[in-house]
Amino acid sequence: MTLSSVRERPVMNEKIKKLLLEMVEKNASDLHLKADYPPIFRIDGNLVISEYPPLSSEEIRKLCYSFLFPDQIERFEQEWELDCAIEVEKIARYRINLYFQRGRFGAAIRMLPLKIPTISECGLPEDIIIERLLRKNKGLILVTGPTGSGKSTSIASMLEWINQNKRCHIMTVEDPIEYVHTSKQSIINQREVGVDTHTFGHALKHILREDPDVILIGEMRDLETIESALNIAETGHLVFATLHTPDAVQSINRIVDVFPSHKQDQVRIQLSFVLLGVLTQQLLPRKESKGRILAYELMLANHAVRSMIREKKGHQIYSVIQTSQSEGMSTMNQCLVRLYLNGEISYEQALHSSTDPEDLKKLIERAI
Repeated sequence: MTLSSVRERPVMNEKIKKLLLEMVEKNASDLHLKADYPPIFRIDGNLVISEYPPLSSEEIRKLCYSFLFPDQIERFEQEWELDCAIEVEKIARYRINLYFQRGRFGAAIRMLPLKIPTISECGLPEDIIIERLLRKNKGLILVTGPTGSGKSTSIASMLEWINQNKRCHIMTVEDPIEYVHTSKQSIINQREVGVDTHTFGHALKHILREDPDVILIGEMRDLETIESALNIAETGHLVFATLHTPDAVQSINRIVDVFPSHKQDQVRIQLSFVLLGVLTQQLLPRKESKGRILAYELMLANHAVRSMIREKKGHQIYSVIQTSQSEGMSTMNQCLVRLYLNGEISYEQALHSSTDPEDLKKLIERAI
C-alpha cells in the first residue's frame, strides 16, 4: 500500500490555491463551492458570498480534482462522497468534503491552522483540564458539541500538552487527520481512515497491540466504536473521543442507549468507572470584535456523578455540575453568564445559545 502522506501531491490549480489562501487572510473557517454560485466563505459563523463569478459544476470538479490523488478521485467517483485533508505551502491544513447535490459537484472545505493552540488559547480552564483530566493515566474523556464547535482544536491542544509534558505513546485514529502533531516528549502516531486503516473499528480492534498509552478516537459513530472506547479505557489507557451531543447528560444517555437493553446496566457500571469528564462546546460570535469565543460545559466525574450514572439518575447530574463550581465544573448557562458579564457576548446571543433561557435569565439577574 502506498500512503498519501509519503506521496508527492499533484500540482494544485492556482485558482483553488488562491481561494484557500484567502481563507487564511479573511480568517474564514469554511469555504463552500456550489454549482452556479460564487465561492462562499464562513467568517465568524456567518456565510459571506464572495465577489468571484459563479462556478459551474465542471469548474468545481476541475479545481478539486487538481489536488486529489488518482485513487481518491476513483474512490469519490465510486462512492460519491470523499473526506480528505491537504496542506498548502506550510500555511494551513484543510479538511475537504466532496459530494454531489442534484447531480452537481459540491465541496465544503474547513481551514485548520498549522499551529496548535494551547488549552488556555482555546478558552478552556487550563489548570482544571490539566490536573483533573490530562494528568490521569487511564479513563475516558469526551469532547462533545455540534459540528464546527471546536472539538478537534480542543482535543489537539490537550494532546499537545501531553506530547510536551509526558512520556507516552499517543495513537490517533481520525477521518481525516486534522491537526498534525510532531513527537516531542511523547511519540505520536496518527492514522487516517481510508489511508492507513480501512475503518475505525478495524483500527481499534488492533490498537492495543501497538503499545499505546493515550488514544484518540476521532468520532464514536456506532456501537462498535463506543464499545471499543469503553473497553480500551477500562484496560488502563487514557482515551479521548468525540460525540455530537449537546451536554454531559445526553452524552451519557447516548452511550448507554446505543447498547441493547439487556446490556445497558452493565454499560452504566463500566461507564461510571472509566469516565473522567465531559466537555461540551459551542463557538459564539464576540460582541464587539471579530472572531468567536468558546462557551463550554464541563462535567468532571466525581463520586456523586459516578453513583448517578450507575443508579440511572442521569437527570440529576446537571444539579451536581451547577453546585460544583469549586471543583472546576461549569454548566453551559454558568459559562454564558460569565461571558455576558465580561462583555464578551451580547445578552441576545447568550439567550440564543442557551438550552434553558429562563434559567439563564435568573442567573443573570442574581449576578447583576
